[in-house]
Amino acid sequence: MCHAARVLLAAHLLSGAALALAPPAAAADGAPPPVPIAVLDLVYVDTSGEPRDQTQEHAARVRRFSDTLRSDLERSGRFRIVTPQCGPAPCMADGEPSELLARAREAGAKLVLIGGVHKQSTLIQWAKVQAVDVDAGRPVLDKLLTFRGDTDEAWGRAEAFVARELAALAP
Repeated sequence: MCHAARVLLAAHLLSGAALALAPPAAAADGAPPPVPIAVLDLVYVDTSGEPRDQTQEHAARVRRFSDTLRSDLERSGRFRIVTPQCGPAPCMADGEPSELLARAREAGAKLVLIGGVHKQSTLIQWAKVQAVDVDAGRPVLDKLLTFRGDTDEAWGRAEAFVARELAALAP
């Protein structure tokens, strides 16, 4: 089984009862401090069978999706982005799930976001994302979403949806 398929399967297998995030201690101004979260780059699988090689375009869209998601979460003020290291480089979502949780914990994360996108056909893609409570090892968010099209706009709408869903988790 390829790494990308393993990540998507691991995200599915990790799904279980959602846990509420314990509210962090309030800051001096009464606002809760941002929740530290590790947002790993998504894995991408294309089984559409399209004749044109779109590997570079898809790699750029995955990077943009992940980078924009980090930026949107940080800008919300509800999250603080942390970057777990797996060796000399940042961890990637295709790593071993238990290792990813350990590295996220070492980086100070309370949550780690893993997942991937699967391009099923020319028009249909689906994304599986999970935010996992690092200490409990259980998902607090488990979403499977579909989106139509393989354009920057379609990817942007999918990212905005994931950002809104994650923002609803934070106190």
